Amino acid sequence: MTVRRIGLVVHGGRGEATVAARTVREWCDVHGVGCADIDVWHDGERRSSREEVEAAGDPDLIVTLGGDGTFLRGARLAAVNDAMVLGVDLGRVGFLTEVPVTVVRAALDAVVAERLTVESRMMLTLRASRRLEVPADIEELMSYGRRPLLPPPRVRADCQAGGDWGIAMNVTALNDVVVEKLARDRQVSVGVYLAGRLLASYSADALLVATPTGSTAYSFAAGGPVVSPRADALVFTPVAPHMAFNRSVVAAPDEPIGMRVLERSGQAAVSIDGQLRGVLDPGDWIGVYASPRRLRAVRLGPTDFYGRLRDRMNLTDAPAAVADGTPAPLWPVTSPRPADLDHLALPARPGDAWQVP
Repeated sequence: MTVRRIGLVVHGGRGEATVAARTVREWCDVHGVGCADIDVWHDGERRSSREEVEAAGDPDLIVTLGGDGTFLRGARLAAVNDAMVLGVDLGRVGFLTEVPVTVVRAALDAVVAERLTVESRMMLTLRASRRLEVPADIEELMSYGRRPLLPPPRVRADCQAGGDWGIAMNVTALNDVVVEKLARDRQVSVGVYLAGRLLASYSADALLVATPTGSTAYSFAAGGPVVSPRADALVFTPVAPHMAFNRSVVAAPDEPIGMRVLERSGQAAVSIDGQLRGVLDPGDWIGVYASPRRLRAVRLGPTDFYGRLRDRMNLTDAPAAVADGTPAPLWPVTSPRPADLDHLALPARPGDAWQVP
C-alpha cells in the first residue's frame, strides 16, 4: 500500500504528543514520505474539513497523536479525503487509538510493508429541515469549554434539497449525533421517529444516535448498550428522560432516526461527535442515517475490543461467580486459545501476524 503523504493531527496540549510528532516527521524524512501538520486555523478563521486536508496536500494516511478526541478529529478529516487513519495512543480511557506511542516507528514501517488490515467502520450523516446555524448570541453559552467550535456544516451539493426530505448536510460523525437542551433549567421536547414511524415524544436532557463505535462513549454513559464496532447499527438513547420508557433502541443501518423539536420545547443544540454544530427551533427536525462514507481505520494486530472493554471499564467478576470455584481464564489475544474454546474465535486475518519488535 503506497503512502505518499501523511497528515498529522496532534494534541497540542500534551508534551508527549509533540515529541511523537517529531518522531513521525523524522521517519517521513528518512523514507521520502511527505508530511504536513493539519492546522484548523487560517488567518484567524476556522477551516472546514475539506479546507484542512487540502491545505495538508490531501494525505493518504492521517496519523493522530492524542486520545479519542484527537482521533475523532482525524477520522472526520480522513472521511472527507477517503484516507486511512492511524491512532497513536496518548489517552487515558479511549477505545479508538491503536498504537502505543513507544512503537510509532515500527507501526509506520508495518503500514508501508502492508502488514496491516484496514477496518471499515460505520459513520453517520444527517439531513435537516433547514441549514444549521449557531446564533452569535448563544455561542459562548453552548461552548461548555469545548473549543474551538467547528463551523456549521455545509450543504451537500450532490443531493436533492427541499420538501419532505430536507437538506443534506455535508458532515459525518464517527461517534454520535446529539440533540440536547440549551437551557440548563429546561428539558428539550422531541418527537422521535424510527424508519418513518413515531416511536415516542420525549422530554429529556438530550437524545442521541450513536454508531457501534460511539456506543462506548456518551451513549454508554447514558445507559446505552455496548455494541461491537464490527456491527452496523444506529443506537438511539435518551438521556435523563421524564418518562417510564428510558431504554435504548438499536435500529438497522437502513432505518433512519428522525428527531423533531416539539412546539412547546425550548431551542435545542445539535452536537456532532461532541462539537456544537447548530441550533434547532421548535418545529425544526433532523434525520440521522448511515453515511455512505466509511472510516478506514488502520489495524496492525489482532483487535481485542472485548479485552479493552474489560480493562478500560475496570470490569470485575461477580463475587458469587468465583467464590466457590476457579475464575474464568484469561489469555492474551496473541496467544493460542484453549482447545475447548478455540472454535469460538474469529478466523485469523493477514494483519494478525504483526508483532511489536
